[in-house]
Amino acid sequence: MKIPHDYHIHTGFSSDSRASMSEMCAAALAAGVGEIGIADHHDLHPYEQPCSRLELEAWSRELDACRRKFEGLLVIRAGVEIGEPHRFGDLARVSLADYPFDYLLGSLHWVGDGNVFSPEFFARSEAEAYADYFAELERMTRAGGFDIVAHFDVTIRTGFAYYGNYDPSRYEDVIRQTLRNCIERGIALEVNTGTLRRSAGVLNPDPQILAWYREMGGERITLGSDAHRADHVGAGLPLALEAAIAAGFRYATGFEGRRARMMPLD
Repeated sequence: MKIPHDYHIHTGFSSDSRASMSEMCAAALAAGVGEIGIADHHDLHPYEQPCSRLELEAWSRELDACRRKFEGLLVIRAGVEIGEPHRFGDLARVSLADYPFDYLLGSLHWVGDGNVFSPEFFARSEAEAYADYFAELERMTRAGGFDIVAHFDVTIRTGFAYYGNYDPSRYEDVIRQTLRNCIERGIALEVNTGTLRRSAGVLNPDPQILAWYREMGGERITLGSDAHRADHVGAGLPLALEAAIAAGFRYATGFEGRRARMMPLD
């Protein structure tokens, strides 16, 4: 089964990766992935530590160098993962305005001043923690301004240790409204495999959410390994592809110059 792309790859330009961009490109070729997106972090939340703001000039030089090095072998898209775009999107767009990105990933790591990877966020009931997260995600997608929503229910990464697996039907109303926002604003839903490599061992989003999205008329999906090191590039994407096809999707969505194009799923 051919993997259409891996649109969620981080390099040493993100504070949580030490991998070189060239190393990640070579890993994609070795994994048989013909199109990738380098989407390093650009986080503007004042409590973000360590700071992960994209050094655009150096990053773009490295991306251009990789495009030359791998020309004819690998399609390299320019992405960026913007944290909380509904809160910091205007600042992010100003600081990134000089570069022609292919897509913007919108991610939610902070709910107010609470970090969803911190144990403190889960020092309460599951219902309270997850309801707060999904309510904020609904606000983020309602504001829009980005192309792909990353790791839709990422709270399970840390929340699993406190609550175990969760049932998305408990939050169905707010999740469906969030999906509706995505459909109305042309925001693609990422099928992210990063949580497969953690104790929860699941895809983001949960297959039930993926099925709701398709049932509601959602068509745009992307695949992302959320790789921060070379051996994770492309990891789990066959399972993501299987889940997408099982939910009824026949196309992935590619991006070039922030314009969507449909990529048939073989």
